[in-house]
Amino acid sequence: MDFMTDRDVQKYMEDGYVVLDGLLTSQECDELRQRMAELVDQMDVPEHCRITFSTNHDEQLKAQGNADYFITSGDKIRFFFEKGVFDEKGEFMVPKQRSLNKVGHALHAYEPLYKKVTHSPKIQGTAKKLGFVSPVILQSMFIFKQPGTGGEVTPHQDATFLYTEPLGRVMGLWIALEDATVNNGCLWFIPGSHNSGISRRMVRTPKGTFPLTDFTCREQTYDDKKFVAAPVKKGGVVLIHGEVVHRSAENTSEDSRHVYTFHLMESQDTRWSPDNWLQPTEELPFPSLYTK
Repeated sequence: MDFMTDRDVQKYMEDGYVVLDGLLTSQECDELRQRMAELVDQMDVPEHCRITFSTNHDEQLKAQGNADYFITSGDKIRFFFEKGVFDEKGEFMVPKQRSLNKVGHALHAYEPLYKKVTHSPKIQGTAKKLGFVSPVILQSMFIFKQPGTGGEVTPHQDATFLYTEPLGRVMGLWIALEDATVNNGCLWFIPGSHNSGISRRMVRTPKGTFPLTDFTCREQTYDDKKFVAAPVKKGGVVLIHGEVVHRSAENTSEDSRHVYTFHLMESQDTRWSPDNWLQPTEELPFPSLYTK
């Protein structure tokens, strides 16, 4: 029996997203979370993260450092922190495990447990069911959505950041490693919004300028009443069309909302924009999904 049914495919095509239960077992979710806890325990905090704001020059240095750290993270495993987790001396004010927003963007390439999940038969079968001929993996992230401090993610379309010609070639896979609920910050979607193109792009700026990326136009506003919640049970996955509008609220609960997420692109007859922040490198070309 296929993991993804014909009815699931129809919902994905019509709404731009679909929730599928049972991608991973509870034990597999716990193993991924445990491995991430080990990585966090072993991490070295980048110096720019510890810089405190005392002058405009210091603020600029920190901003530049954060931007460089982000834009060169596509072929690395790097740590991105929540705001306000360091004191004036650059020391943690919260436990390490509660300090992070996300880890990215190459877990799928360098961490065996994450690589195994990314290339699993269920994932490969799902991609084939949706007609992916030659899919490649663009990026991967572990998102923490910390209890009480996990911030809002405003409405957006993934193709704003991961732009292709033609559009319609990118899909996100969002795997809940814990129950994702309305209380702890599950995803919300505008069904059918993937049929209207994209409202803006984030692009690299000319070499030697700062900031390193910029948006082509202002953020669009959306009617809150159009959003539909998409709670997911532990081990389930949400398939996200690259142009569907989605968001998540703050996590005001006492529960974390750990997620492993990654993006695929159909590479056949597709042009990856050289203006995207994320670019393949000699060290890590975008790997094929249909390999172990």
